[in-house]
Amino acid sequence: QVHFVESGGGLVQPGGSLRLSCATSRSIFSIYVMGWYRQAPGKQRELVAHITGGGSTNYADSVKGRFTISRDNAKNTVYLQMDSLKPEDTAVYYCNGELLAKKVQAGDFGSWGQGTQVTVSS
Repeated sequence: QVHFVESGGGLVQPGGSLRLSCATSRSIFSIYVMGWYRQAPGKQRELVAHITGGGSTNYADSVKGRFTISRDNAKNTVYLQMDSLKPEDTAVYYCNGELLAKKVQAGDFGSWGQGTQVTVSS
């Protein structure tokens, strides 16, 4: 089981920015499709963005144009740059990854990390 550790969350005002990081010690990270997910109180976890090992990206409509996912395979780390944050972006953010893109798109994982809390409020 590959483990990922999320960091970088916090409290930010609407319109502000945050950069989340997700790291693993596993060397096969470079071939994983990586996803950022979020779960707001009372809602199901949703896929926010994902990135292939080659760098192809895809975003949920709700964050398109505001969030940017990227990865540094040398550091076994994936990032989520979040700009123009809105109160509705408030959630716990998680990362996870798999060899198969369809499992990342479905959020089909046996375990999740603790996530990092993002709160957007004035």
